[in-house]
Amino acid sequence: MFDVIDAHPWLGAQLSRAPWQTAVLLILESVGERLEASGVSKRHRFDVATALVNYIMGAAGQYAAGSRLPPGVGRTAFLETVAKDWTSRAGREQFPFVHAIAAQLARHDDRRQFAAGVDLILAGAAALP
Repeated sequence: MFDVIDAHPWLGAQLSRAPWQTAVLLILESVGERLEASGVSKRHRFDVATALVNYIMGAAGQYAAGSRLPPGVGRTAFLETVAKDWTSRAGREQFPFVHAIAAQLARHDDRRQFAAGVDLILAGAAALP
């Protein structure tokens, strides 16, 4: 899923315009099938599937926004600017977490971060009774 979103950054904007469209139905079906195969109970499958689809759609929306960077502005430079903007708005006392992660923002691996989010949702699903 990440590779499709990464290759087609406009996808997030398109999917969010009409979340009832066939493409979203196909994503939900695919996620649901995999959750069933992995043993997520029928009782929890709807909640887990929709949480995962919402995560996927949210990530797709971020990539859509990121694809609209001004010409000639690279991802790293843009994210460095964002991090500087965030940390200049207020001190560490007001935003300690943002200050702690700001240096990671510009150089994080999108694919790894996306996979970590999916893993977190699936770990939560595995912990359900």
